[in-house]
Amino acid sequence: MRSLNQLIRVQRVLVAIKRAYYTRFWGMDIHPTCVFSLSARFDKTHPKGVHVGAETYIAFDVAILAHDMTRVLQCHTRIGNRCFIGARSIILPGVEIGDGCVIGSGSVVTKSIPAGSIAAGNPATVLRSNIEVGPFGRFTALVDETLRRERDATLQDRTEA
Repeated sequence: MRSLNQLIRVQRVLVAIKRAYYTRFWGMDIHPTCVFSLSARFDKTHPKGVHVGAETYIAFDVAILAHDMTRVLQCHTRIGNRCFIGARSIILPGVEIGDGCVIGSGSVVTKSIPAGSIAAGNPATVLRSNIEVGPFGRFTALVDETLRRERDATLQDRTEA
């Protein structure tokens, strides 16, 4: 029986191959530390308009567009560093998502989102600003709080024993 860790390694290798295909063959600007689902879709009609920053996570079924055939537009769509783009979100052409943003699942991002913001909805609106996130859009305050709780629980277990 295979462990799940082996499957994760296979998935990481497949993502690395797909990233290389997008960047070398299509000319997209996807940082090597960006992680994305194999079902994420990047615009191949205007591939040089897709830009994704470092330590960004793009969940399953996300569509990142850099063209609009009805308006005959070809724009640059940029996603900053340390962002999280939720499942089944759509990023429309010409949108810029700042560094450290979290986009909720199922959002349709029609306008640029400032750095350090949480946005969600259809159309996506900014719900909160001035947030701090770590790599891949993980909330640092939550991580710090979780670590503190685990430490306190461990200390309490030691004093009870």
